[in-house]
Amino acid sequence: MSIPIKLIVGLGNPGPDYARTRHNAGFWLVDEVAHDVHATFALEKAFSGMVAKGRVQGEQVWLAKPLTYMNRSGLCVGTLARFYKLVPESVLVLHDELDLMPGQVKIKQGGGHAGHNGLKDIQAALGSPDFWRIRLGIGHPRTLGLQQQVADFVLHPPRRDEQTAIEGAITRCRAVMPWMFTGDFARAVAQLHRDNPA
Repeated sequence: MSIPIKLIVGLGNPGPDYARTRHNAGFWLVDEVAHDVHATFALEKAFSGMVAKGRVQGEQVWLAKPLTYMNRSGLCVGTLARFYKLVPESVLVLHDELDLMPGQVKIKQGGGHAGHNGLKDIQAALGSPDFWRIRLGIGHPRTLGLQQQVADFVLHPPRRDEQTAIEGAITRCRAVMPWMFTGDFARAVAQLHRDNPA
């Protein structure tokens, strides 16, 4: 067993204009996890985000949605981690992933940020890349046959079939979350990756 997850952060951009856009897939998933652990988000200005507190098997866990824009996500994550004395290995970041098709999802620990500005800022704020990530596939405009630039693509809502696929991936992520909370990452990875659509 590894260090259990104590803090789950969903990445997205705040405000109604962005709520349904691809870049907010992390927000969609963290909202569902909060529901599953009976936690309610409230504005916490000291942490520059919406924060929810819950208990899983008697242990305190935190969930967060940074209210800065994506490229400043580290402000919320770093402040929370320092205040609650959380090591990077106990932090899980949920984010959209261009390199995976809609419906696909991957769990990984550490590694680079592949140009994802939210991850880049969190890595700088935590002083380590060793946090966990759930990468929710949204596809890439080229692989989806679209002419959009990436910056434009991520700030638009998914097409209906893509949305359905992403929602399916979110459901599968929720199913493995209890293992993330107990540090049984091998089991979570095995199930989630096995169920990925081809």
